[in-house]
Amino acid sequence: MKPTNLLAGVVLYCRAGFEKEAAAEIQQHALDLGVQGYVKAQPASAYLLFTPYDPATLDLLRAKLRFADLCFARQLIYVAPLIQNLPADDRITPLLAAAATLAPRYSAVWLETADTNEAKALSVFVRKFETPFRRAVERAGAVDEKSSQLPRLHLFFIDSATVYLGLSWLGNASPWVMGIPRLRFPRNAPSRSTLKLEEAFHTFLEEPERALQPGMKAVDLGAAPGGWTWQLVRRSLRVTAVDNGPMAPELLDSGIVEHLRADGFRYRPPSPVDWLVCDMVEQPARIAALVARWLAEGYARQAIFNLKLPMKKRYEEVERCRDIIARSLEQAGVGYALAFKQLYHDREEVTGFLRLAGRTGERRGA
Repeated sequence: MKPTNLLAGVVLYCRAGFEKEAAAEIQQHALDLGVQGYVKAQPASAYLLFTPYDPATLDLLRAKLRFADLCFARQLIYVAPLIQNLPADDRITPLLAAAATLAPRYSAVWLETADTNEAKALSVFVRKFETPFRRAVERAGAVDEKSSQLPRLHLFFIDSATVYLGLSWLGNASPWVMGIPRLRFPRNAPSRSTLKLEEAFHTFLEEPERALQPGMKAVDLGAAPGGWTWQLVRRSLRVTAVDNGPMAPELLDSGIVEHLRADGFRYRPPSPVDWLVCDMVEQPARIAALVARWLAEGYARQAIFNLKLPMKKRYEEVERCRDIIARSLEQAGVGYALAFKQLYHDREEVTGFLRLAGRTGERRGA
């Protein structure tokens, strides 16, 4: 195993089964930046490697590619060539030497595996290896957790002797190990879908406390039994829950939830609200058009919504919905910010965040 001082490619983590979508997305974004390359990905592996044909263009990706613009990626890491055949009696010494060629110091050291059932056995080894490796890095004086300017060091284990060593930077990568937020399901929440909205708040909002202030007004379309409404109520927002199904009684007892048995596609609030949230089971294009109309017509200032994706052409469907929203708001002369992300708590779906952003010409990614 020979250390390298060159970053050679990009590793993206994703949901197992969505490697094809993540690959199509990174290739398109790279092409838009003038970078050509190829992808290596195994089905259901939960990660992929993108390698530029011209290694020099990796610097362009580092400068221009935004993690927030990647819908299907859980994490974005710039990696050295794969390290193989680590000696079983001393893995630490060669890994420390290889890491030193990438950067002399780091703000954090993360040891990770793919998020698959097959990797669960490997994760046991990684947890045991983590403590001695961290101690070795600390003894070398290579960690400064107070610095936000230093990169994070990632060790992405394929097996116990095979590792991608790479770097990520604060503000252009997931803030969570393996790209997975560690959220606990609240015992009194009425459904597990509540975690999707909580994760969306952490993912899309720079200052959740400021964006979700007590007394704000919200509408939850497709609310029953109340998983998303619960997240709004716990932050003391006043919620109109729209669904023909029953709501959890404790939410109605809160005094700040009004339940309307109505069609979510036809309902409009009597006055503008601060938030629209929507988790209805419907064709993605219909949801995209509905959310766009709410903001274009001034019924809401911002929205978080789910798109239930088809079995095929899932990346293409997300781009189609992006175009539907863009056309609607641009025709209305409304500036906006839009982002999509397949959250950890999503399944065959992605979550969107749309907010007003002034007049046309000020549009940018969320």
